[in-house]
Parts: sequence; structure tokens; C-alpha cells
Amino acid sequence: MDKFRAENIKEAIYENFELVEISDIRELILSDPEIKGLNVTIPYKQSVMKYIDVMDSTAKRVGAVNVIKKLENGKLKGYNSDYYGFRISLENWVSPHLRDFGALVLGTGGAAKAVIAVLEDCNIDFLKVSRSPGKENISYFDIRQNSLLLGTHKLIINTTPLGMYPRINEMPNLPYEKLNEDHYLYDLIYNPEKTLFLQQGELKGAKIKNGSEMLILQAERSWQIWNNKE
Repeated sequence: MDKFRAENIKEAIYENFELVEISDIRELILSDPEIKGLNVTIPYKQSVMKYIDVMDSTAKRVGAVNVIKKLENGKLKGYNSDYYGFRISLENWVSPHLRDFGALVLGTGGAAKAVIAVLEDCNIDFLKVSRSPGKENISYFDIRQNSLLLGTHKLIINTTPLGMYPRINEMPNLPYEKLNEDHYLYDLIYNPEKTLFLQQGELKGAKIKNGSEMLILQAERSWQIWNNKE
């Protein structure tokens, strides 16, 4: 959890703060008058919602909160800047060919929800991928069994923490040998700069992108929210 402290913009301080329990969130914010807002990191983007008084329309739709603002009346308002960050970075990368892609979304957490909302708004067909098959998702095994899926879904987005520092030797269980220069691999992870997921795609000629631009864009959006420039 990251907290934003500021009496005014010139004195703003942004610092990291780790909570033992997400249920401590309200006491943390409301007990300190200097805290104006927080960024929420994985794995709390969904569980934090029950401690929020009101949510903006994007957060409601996505079903996840990664920005909290303390209102003047003391209530907490939730936002989702991941949606903004991912959409702009995706459009910067593959526009104007967005609608040419089918997508595989790896993971089902809060970050995946923002990605899915963007894909829906961009009219990109997608499949959700998890370790186990379900009513709304396929499994990695399904992808290995059905090679046509990689032929129709050229955009592959990793929203899981697999490969994130310090566990840099992990990666989603995909048939990387079936990737080629027609594929686009986007990893929301930015540390390390090039995860094993991206490395494997690059070896097969795929275009790759990490989450650093998305991080910057969502941070800029958070700053606007905290400074009443929504």
C-alpha cells in the first residue's frame, strides 16, 4: 500500500506503507489528517472495496480499486486508474490495429478486471485464462490442447504476478514454442524490465511490452484525482 501525504502540492510526500491486514485501511487514513489518499497494490484491489464509502463509475464497472481519495467530509472514495493506464498504453502500442486482435487475459485478479474492461470498450474479443477451467475462463491446459487459440488470439496479456521480482524465474504455463512474429505479449509487470514471459515471446519474434508505461500513466491519473483534477 502506498500513501500520499500533502498539505499542498509543493509539500507532497509519496511513500510506501505495508499493512498487516487490509481491514486496517480506514484507521490508517482517517487517523492521520496528512494522508490525502492511497494507491492500492495487489492483492488488495478487490478486497479493499468493502472499506470504501463511495466509488466512481470506472471503479464500479471494473470491480476493483487501486486509488483511494479522502474526501473533505472524511469519507473514502475509490477509483481505478489501472483502466486509464492500460488503455492509453495499449492504444499507444498497437493502434490503429486494436480490432484486429483476439486476446488472452492471463489471471483473474483486480488488474485483470481493468484489462477486461478496456478490451470490452475497444471491442476486442478475449478469453480469460486461469490455472483451472471454469464457467467464465479456460485453463492453460486448454491452450496447450487447442493450438487454434493462439492463432485467433494474437494479443496475450499477463496480469498475474508470475515473474515479478524477486520470483523472476516464474512465468505463465503457455506453449511458447507456438508463438511467432504475429503475436503481441504485454506484461503488466515492470520489475524486472523483461520477464521470462516476455523473453520467451521475444525469442519467437513476438512484439513485447512491459508495464512501465502503464505504471506512469496510472500514477499521473492518481495524482490528478488527489489534486482535484479528475
